[in-house]
Amino acid sequence: MSRTVAVAVPRKGRPLEAVLERLSTVTAVEELADSVSSTLRYEKALTKGTQSTDHGPYERLAEYSNPVDPFAPEYTLLRDDRDGYPRRIVFDSATVKIDDIELQLIGREEPFRALRTHEFALGFDSADLVLEEVVELRGDGVGSLADVNARINPRDTDVRVVTGLGDTVYHTLMAMPEVLGPGETLDRSFIETYDGPLCISARYERLVSAVLGTDATDGIGFVYPDPAVEEEKAIAEAGVGVYLTMTGSTAREHGLVLGESLFPSETVLMENCAESDEAIDQIKHALISPPLETELRI
Repeated sequence: MSRTVAVAVPRKGRPLEAVLERLSTVTAVEELADSVSSTLRYEKALTKGTQSTDHGPYERLAEYSNPVDPFAPEYTLLRDDRDGYPRRIVFDSATVKIDDIELQLIGREEPFRALRTHEFALGFDSADLVLEEVVELRGDGVGSLADVNARINPRDTDVRVVTGLGDTVYHTLMAMPEVLGPGETLDRSFIETYDGPLCISARYERLVSAVLGTDATDGIGFVYPDPAVEEEKAIAEAGVGVYLTMTGSTAREHGLVLGESLFPSETVLMENCAESDEAIDQIKHALISPPLETELRI
């Protein structure tokens, strides 16, 4: 008899696509992965206004449904936080088979928090949220995903990071050239001697403090971009900042120098160790084999 294991996954975006891509390497779900990814990209375009349709959200939900196929993906409606709070179709659930186990992928807005409350034994979420929520702030900074578990107080949570999925973008230090002294390198050592404004996204203050360390951020004043202003432009106006980068092209367009890649922002597989059992271990080992190209080395 098949065992069913529920796993919390993000409802949309790059982290969900990373999860589906990883599942495609361990079981035959390429069609499911392509279907979910293309549907959510289309729905994102509708929400942002770059696509249009005569079909309302409930009509589209009905079109995406396949009630006769128990392994077909399901979707749901959420209020988006954009102006006007439009309704957005996001991933709700799907079932896939791994060996003799039926894996139920259950969409959550913040899977990490669902693991913390013991709703799930396994889940995927951004490593950023772990730093924002439970990683202890210390004088020295966090340099890699491998440092994360060592900074989690076991009295705060039973959740631990198992592995990253390799969908890496970096929290990168950037600055205007005039802020740097002659021959000075834009890295952590620069921040240790820098006193002044550091522009970051408002939600990342604790993350940046954890990554840089409280010794380095002593004397720094965090400032935040206006919602109507591009982050890279706000950093250029402040002089120094930290922001997620892939190619760094937008930062360079604003005259910024790209410095040290401070911390990898990856989707990670997490486990609530208090909820583990034989089936959970079987799924976990299937998901991490073969090895991934990831910044995580635990």
